[in-house]
Amino acid sequence: MKTSKTRQFYCGNIYFFLLPCLVLSTRIVQAQTSAAKVTGLLKAEMQTRHIPGLQLVVIRHRQIVLTQELGLASLEFKVPVSSGTLFSINSIAKVFTGTAVMQLEEQGKLKLDDPISCYLNDLPATWELVTIRQLLSHTSGLPDIEDDRTDGLVGNKGEGTAWEVVKTLPLTSRPGEKFNYIATNYLLAQRIIERLTGQPFENYIRMTQWKPAGLRKTVYGNSGDVTPQKSPTYTYYQLDRDKGERVPTKTLRQVNEIFPMSYRADAGVFSTATEMAHWLLALENGKLLKRRSIKTMWTPVGLNNGNYDGFDPPFNAYTLGWPVAVRKKHPAIAPIGGGRAVIINYPDDDLSVILFTNLSGCSPEVIAEKIAAVYLNSQ
Repeated sequence: MKTSKTRQFYCGNIYFFLLPCLVLSTRIVQAQTSAAKVTGLLKAEMQTRHIPGLQLVVIRHRQIVLTQELGLASLEFKVPVSSGTLFSINSIAKVFTGTAVMQLEEQGKLKLDDPISCYLNDLPATWELVTIRQLLSHTSGLPDIEDDRTDGLVGNKGEGTAWEVVKTLPLTSRPGEKFNYIATNYLLAQRIIERLTGQPFENYIRMTQWKPAGLRKTVYGNSGDVTPQKSPTYTYYQLDRDKGERVPTKTLRQVNEIFPMSYRADAGVFSTATEMAHWLLALENGKLLKRRSIKTMWTPVGLNNGNYDGFDPPFNAYTLGWPVAVRKKHPAIAPIGGGRAVIINYPDDDLSVILFTNLSGCSPEVIAEKIAAVYLNSQ
């Protein structure tokens, strides 16, 4: 016969046994509900924005909680998107550059506020006081080596000609005065990295970031390169050479992008959402940088007047390779590539959304913020 104390003992054990089960069950139901909402949201956005195909990864509390692949990687051949489909992530490549510079800073090989003339020769006198921090935050005031009207390089020839031409151009502003998103900044950052490491830029990134993070499919390249499982990039925009800007059209076409070897610090990466999730987790778990370095890399860089500047809201500031949404609720760091790929990290919420598509101009950051809201609202 069980005594009162015995019954209390058994009841207590049952309680402590059932409580974790109930918590786990609740979390599973919440995860399934969130996944269903996200799937519905993605399908609706794909239809509205005419997105052929995409990959999604959601990271919560440093765990991958959702992966999805929807649509077609190739419209021409009706090839479905898989987890191994490579997408062009364009300017998201700058996060590798920012991380590489911080690695060199940890090693004592450079200081962010050193003038670039400490590391590079053959610079115009007006460039010499520009700092490494100003390069990475696009506040250098340097002229652009790319020509928007031709969709190529200044001088309309090769990389060597473009370098000689850009050095003759005047500064667009005093260093630190304005935000101006240009390729010259990361061209110089690449040269600094190569000089300090004694290695080709691509090789250094592979050995110090991709290999430790377990990235096996991610590559540098151009749109026309033949690479297994690489999706074409599509667009409903075309360049108006008279205006020097892209204008919308009703015709879907393929994007043909060439990323010169000297400009790989700026763009030219093809990857999968899952591989970039592994890279982000490696970064946050301390495999690539120390915590203090990550904090520095993600701190918005102010202008000379103390204000911030960046792209269109909400990404109103820029760090060392990462656009930033400076705001009271859910501040975010969000590299965006080619208007088709985005990684949004919400440090205060321990949440990241990685969304890669094959349609330029589809505003993936807007979709990613909607996906993030599904998880933030379920807390």
